[in-house]
Amino acid sequence: MPLLDTDPLLDTDVRIRPLAERDWDTIVALEAGAYEQDGLSEGREALKSRHSSGTCFVLEHAGHVGGYLLALPYPPFASPDLSRAEDADHPSRNLHAHDLVIAEHLRGRGLGPRLLTHLLSTARELGYERISMVAVRGAHVLWAQLGYRAHPEVELPASYGTNAVYMSMEVG
Repeated sequence: MPLLDTDPLLDTDVRIRPLAERDWDTIVALEAGAYEQDGLSEGREALKSRHSSGTCFVLEHAGHVGGYLLALPYPPFASPDLSRAEDADHPSRNLHAHDLVIAEHLRGRGLGPRLLTHLLSTARELGYERISMVAVRGAHVLWAQLGYRAHPEVELPASYGTNAVYMSMEVG
């Protein structure tokens, strides 16, 4: 099932580009704002350990970072533990979409699906077979509409909380 289409003319003031070192302060702040209240915030060291060249992107709006997506190769049916930084590379044909945050003032414009469409295109170009993610706070309903299938049998680290769901889709 394809991701939702977005109208590129709707947000011509937004562009997707590779994540750069100068983006980390904003990424850490966006991540804390999105997840700290729920106890899901990872902190700078853990976030930076999830960076993978070529598969991590930022949304730039009016010259500023307005969102990001961190994705890294990771074994299928497994996920990083939010409570600690990664200490090894995980060669895999599975690309794990670890974190996606859109700044509050930009939400509701279809930018999350736009980032995921970009990731899907990148995954195809790089030869990945599958994209996985962990949906938190009931977001599995949204991701299912975007083509991701829930795998409730996959045990997740406790750091994701009780309502997290592992999901994946074939790149095709």
